[in-house]
Formats: sequence, C-alpha cells, structure tokens
Amino acid sequence: MTSSFEQAQKDVQSLSNKPGNDVLLKLYALYKQGSVGDVAGNRPGGFDFVGGAKYDAWVALKGMNSDEAQAEYVALVETLKARG
Repeated sequence: MTSSFEQAQKDVQSLSNKPGNDVLLKLYALYKQGSVGDVAGNRPGGFDFVGGAKYDAWVALKGMNSDEAQAEYVALVETLKARG
C-alpha cells in the first residue's frame, strides 16, 4: 500500500462532516478494491441491506487494479477534506 493511501485512511476518520451514504459506499468500495482486490463470495441476502449495498458498490469496481482504486480513494478523501 502506498503511504498516501494509508494517510487517506487516517484522514477519512477525522473528517469534520460525515459524508452521505453514497459517498460512504464509494469510499468503502474503493478501499476494499485497493486493499483486497476484486470482491469474492456471494452477495449478502435477506434483510442485510447495508451488506448488500456494500457488496454492490464493491462489485461495481470489479477489474479495477489496486493502484487505480487507491488513487481514486486518495483523491476522493482529498475532495472531502477540502469541503471541510
């Protein structure tokens, strides 16, 4: 992992304003794609709506390489930090 990716992970914890759910899902998906790679396993079912949404956001990035995902994650965190 790059140091900027690691720093962005710390920075996202200290944002003054909590991002909306769509942005949180994007952050989650980029983080997982950047650190783990393509999603594996089955989509959570039943009433696990949050798990399903996270899975769907992550699977949408399937095939993106980890360096690209890390760069997008860092850029998104920088944008959020600039908003205050």
